[in-house]
Amino acid sequence: MPEFFRRSPFLKTSTLAAALISASASWANTAPAPKPSPAASAPAPAASAPEPVRNSAMDAPLFYQLLVGEMELRSGQAGVAFQVLLDAARRTGDEELFQRVINIALQARAGDQALIAAKAWRDAKPKSQAAHQMVIQLLALLNRPADVTEVLRSLLEISPAEQRAGVLASLPRLFQRAAEPKQVLRALEPLLRAQAQSPQNPQAREIALAVLARFYANAGESRRALEQTRTLLQQTPESDDAMQMALDLMPTEPEAEALVQTRLSASPDNHALRLAYGRALARAQRPAEAAQQFRSVTEVSPASSPAWFALGALELDLKHPEAADTALREYLRLLDSATAAAATDANAAEAEGSTVNEARQQAFLMLAQAAEMRADLKSAEAWLSKVDSPQRQIETRYRRASLLARQGQLNEARKLLQALPESSPEELRAKLMAESQLLRERQQWKSAYEVLASANERLPNDPDLIYEQSMMAEKLGRLEEMETLLKRVIAIKPDHHHAYNALGYSLAERNIRLPEARELIAKALSFSPSEPFILDSMGWVEYRLGNLPESLRLLRKAYLARPDAEIAAHLGEVLWASGEHSEAKRIWQEGLTREPKNEALIDTLKRLKTKP
Repeated sequence: MPEFFRRSPFLKTSTLAAALISASASWANTAPAPKPSPAASAPAPAASAPEPVRNSAMDAPLFYQLLVGEMELRSGQAGVAFQVLLDAARRTGDEELFQRVINIALQARAGDQALIAAKAWRDAKPKSQAAHQMVIQLLALLNRPADVTEVLRSLLEISPAEQRAGVLASLPRLFQRAAEPKQVLRALEPLLRAQAQSPQNPQAREIALAVLARFYANAGESRRALEQTRTLLQQTPESDDAMQMALDLMPTEPEAEALVQTRLSASPDNHALRLAYGRALARAQRPAEAAQQFRSVTEVSPASSPAWFALGALELDLKHPEAADTALREYLRLLDSATAAAATDANAAEAEGSTVNEARQQAFLMLAQAAEMRADLKSAEAWLSKVDSPQRQIETRYRRASLLARQGQLNEARKLLQALPESSPEELRAKLMAESQLLRERQQWKSAYEVLASANERLPNDPDLIYEQSMMAEKLGRLEEMETLLKRVIAIKPDHHHAYNALGYSLAERNIRLPEARELIAKALSFSPSEPFILDSMGWVEYRLGNLPESLRLLRKAYLARPDAEIAAHLGEVLWASGEHSEAKRIWQEGLTREPKNEALIDTLKRLKTKP
């Protein structure tokens, strides 16, 4: 067989390719046989009868057409190859050949041509599910949701009843990167509603409701997404899709959280949901509540290594180094046990090796940080010595620099970070952020400001770098510059809720332009309704406006979610102003226990001339 045929990617997969190979083999069988040599004239032992030759039904013109198409493709003429092979596919109706033609178009980044081929495939094979699915995928890729409805309806009609739910479940993934999600919703909502109201197929009905809720959320209609999720729960109380939707809606629709809590109350041993709920709380910057969920899992299911890992990370965030150390050591113990068990299975060990090693490296880094918090620098260095992942280079170098700074060697610490590579914008950004953070932790405001100013010259219009520079400007008393920088952040990234919050809080802290401050913080809350630091800012501006009851409500909610020392300072002051001196002192004491050197809390106690 010619080398061209052996190498052809089409001939490796197509049924027509098999026919070509068969044809070439048949020619070999009809070639004249060589004359036998004298040695070969002896009678041969009896052999089984050869299998009959099965010649291809392919005619010569089709064979030639396929050959030309593949040769044109190999010579770089993808357009010619597409036309030649598409004509062959139409004449034969071969589904793998249609797929081959579509792949040629996609590799040439010719989406419209790929769609033409897919539609031709569907026309040739109107009962082919694969053809319908390909047309839908390409319409989604080309951002043409309005054209999907008819094809999707046809696909559902030809699909067996047990497969329709799967067809519907694939839609959110197909349109997850849609440029205009509202158009997707408008196009598919009528069909999904029809499926959601169909009594014949309960599974498809449930999936249709879940997909509709997802499309509402993607289109920014979170209230309708929540309503749809409630409907789904009413019809299917045990729906996992509804719980996932409720978790995803928590940042924008606080009422969604009640749906998750109700399910957990009814099924307290649903560890998968509790872990997911804990992660959602952590993403919402509510570490204390998140830690409680993970702690509950470890109490009931002590072999749950993900729960121990998450608990260790949150305890570290909450500045509980001893608790973090305990949780992370238990996580490593479970990891070692699992690794030892997997070692008996070479395939399993190889598959899990990379993931397990990365998790272990992260745990080492967190244990080093916990040891540093306890001022146990020797143990911190011992944990860092275990980290050897190139992907963790910046984190490891930062932790070592922090240890040096704690020992009064700040210049050496900075040099350690400055020696990091900067071969890409991402590396440069991470390097400069690390140095500014080190200086910030040591309260070297001016030096941190200079690093960030230099970073913004080298990486202009990075909203996070500009935001960090604004925070250092505030520390240096350059309030007008801070305000200018924060407004620039908002102009670059209008949904940067931290910038709205910082600007509003700075006004409230100075007790000026309070209505504007309240409006800015409300804007921040619209992006992140339950973030404790934003709730703290709103509580503080309400205090400045004289609304003590509302201020207390917000500050208590913020402190419950994140018992941070700065939030403790504000809550304690409002309690003090409300005459609740004992509770104020208790809150302040808790804050000092966590952060004895917290600037905001110490300033509050000095200003009020009191002690916890």
